[in-house]
Amino acid sequence: MRRAFIKGNDAVVCGALLAGCRAFFGYPITPASEIAHDAMEAIPGAGGIALQAESEVAAINMLYGAGAAGVAAMTATSGPGFSLMQEGISYMAAARVPGVIVDVMRSGPGLGNIGPEQGDVAMAIYGGHGDFRVPVFAPDSVREMFDMTSLAFDTAFRYRTPAIVLADAFVGQMMETLDLPDVLPAADAVPAVRYPLPYATDGTTATSGHIVSSLELVPARLSLKNDARFDDYARMTHELPMTEVDDPYRDAPQKIVLIAYGICARIAREAVDVARSLGIRVALFRPMTLWPFPASELLACATSSAKITVVELNRGMIRGEVERLTRRPVSGLHRDGGILPSADEILECVMREVQS
Repeated sequence: MRRAFIKGNDAVVCGALLAGCRAFFGYPITPASEIAHDAMEAIPGAGGIALQAESEVAAINMLYGAGAAGVAAMTATSGPGFSLMQEGISYMAAARVPGVIVDVMRSGPGLGNIGPEQGDVAMAIYGGHGDFRVPVFAPDSVREMFDMTSLAFDTAFRYRTPAIVLADAFVGQMMETLDLPDVLPAADAVPAVRYPLPYATDGTTATSGHIVSSLELVPARLSLKNDARFDDYARMTHELPMTEVDDPYRDAPQKIVLIAYGICARIAREAVDVARSLGIRVALFRPMTLWPFPASELLACATSSAKITVVELNRGMIRGEVERLTRRPVSGLHRDGGILPSADEILECVMREVQS
């Protein structure tokens, strides 16, 4: 092992290599550009290919093609580019083609600015056209940028789906120490080998008759294909949810459940520590997957006597999901435009809930 002091974006490429990624297609965009820069150097060095596409539309379709050939491939972008990729992600989901998309979110809408925001959450969960779902991982550290990228490849090939790593700009740009393996895993240990794709079209005679397509002109057949995908989504809902719950007051009445993810979760931890020192019962709930959302864990934490507050860098995207799941009113502390909430502001929000 070797210890490195690197950015979250750099850790993405390290995690991808460890997972067997051997193709990258992308178009540089702040605050995700380091991923493309690193991939251009590291992936060819590992025997793969890395190309700067002419646009994000081209990049996502290259990813589609690589996945159809059974190759572990990735792209990386930010909000404006992620918008352009939605059609391609829809095609990949319909054709059940694996691939990893890393979105390091910036402030929007439109060009916005390069400050931190979590404004792409709804697009990641409900984007594209037609009815489909895509696993969405939400890291809050350099370590998790590494781990979740590797996990996204495993998920993509296990379920034959595109998978998204969704990070805010702070998590992508922050630097922390990370222990990295000295060598890459054996070829037979990577997801593309452990979960072979029966439909892959690899250019050989043996696969010459394979067809990978999202097109189905017979309505009844399209409905059956959708049924098969939703069977996989049901499996994902049971098998994939990840969460971090810090709740020493599980059976205590009148507690506050503070929900946060990404950089907001890191700030919220400080506020929770101060609140507890004041005798306030506060539980911290951090969803690590935004889809599938850890619903059962949330309901176990948010007992009927608890009050719920969501802290996020948008106007209430996960707050709305929490309200839907709990069927209860949920308060929120929301910032956007690149402005982060402080620990003091989060503490004030908790205090208002105690007094209400």
